[in-house]
Amino acid sequence: MSDKHLASGSVEPPREPGLLRLYSMKYCPFAQRPRLVLKAKGIPHDIVNINLTRKPEWYLKIHPKGFVPALLDGSDIILESIDICDYLEEKFPENSLYPSDPEIKKRDKELIQKLGPVTSTFYKCCLNMEEKTLEQWARVFVEMLQEFENELAERKTAYFDGDKPGMLDYLIWPWAERAGLITLMKGKLPLKDTDIPLLRKWRKVMQGYPICAELISPIETHLKMYQAKMNNVEPNYDE
Repeated sequence: MSDKHLASGSVEPPREPGLLRLYSMKYCPFAQRPRLVLKAKGIPHDIVNINLTRKPEWYLKIHPKGFVPALLDGSDIILESIDICDYLEEKFPENSLYPSDPEIKKRDKELIQKLGPVTSTFYKCCLNMEEKTLEQWARVFVEMLQEFENELAERKTAYFDGDKPGMLDYLIWPWAERAGLITLMKGKLPLKDTDIPLLRKWRKVMQGYPICAELISPIETHLKMYQAKMNNVEPNYDE
């Protein structure tokens, strides 16, 4: 496992036969998804962290665009965070992260497919890609998240998967962890007590769950990553 983020001019760490390898970046929310799933399912693996500003030449042979995450399983390479998580679920069915009820599992997958617009709106807000007042941003987020709020209300559970987090919980969590960035970068959203109260409670419960807590990074570090992106400079990946 590489604790440091490897950059151009580096050499890929030797691979251990039979061991899954995740190419990651410590502060990337998309890469955090499979890291959470690997831990939740107790799957042996190693992690190689990639400097996304100065990408290693050898990594571009694994992922031509140099993005993370990427999962290496023998000669197979799986890209995209949701595809990697589903691959892990299918190959290692023990300790399943999807509900056993096929209808609820189908619903979870439907909600997972609706996360893309939420994550892209999060970036647009934090990185000042759209001109909106705080009140307008609050309405946008409440409207986008209301379907998830309604789902929690219908299930009457602390987590989407019941008494512990499941796949849907883990795929949402990286952005919930970073939600405080909006306050730091733009100001506090004027949410009413009646705005998505169950999701806000869910966020606090998830924050204390051991697997999530183990992979949490300080919000100040996330802020530095976003500020570096806005200023088009290389962040300190190894902070």
